[in-house]
Amino acid sequence: MKHTSRLFSLSAVAVGYLLISDLNSTEQNTLGNWLMLVGQFVSTSAYYSALEEEKNDEDTSKNLYDDSSTIEMLEKMIKVLEKEVNNIQEELKKSR
Repeated sequence: MKHTSRLFSLSAVAVGYLLISDLNSTEQNTLGNWLMLVGQFVSTSAYYSALEEEKNDEDTSKNLYDDSSTIEMLEKMIKVLEKEVNNIQEELKKSR
């Protein structure tokens, strides 16, 4: 596993260098923000998949995840996404 994680990190560096080769700093920032947004989406999707699997494995009479905590988590995610969209819009305005 140690070598696999190193190779995975090294491949991320290589792809990063290839992506930024012909981009100015604003374009690099915009691309980086977009990639982070994609990563957040993938991470969130994986979290909810794991959560659903865990719920299915547990006794249905146990209510470990109430609606209020889910709503709070979704509100936080919305705020993060809104902030990211605003950052991208600002960067696009600056680049014009």
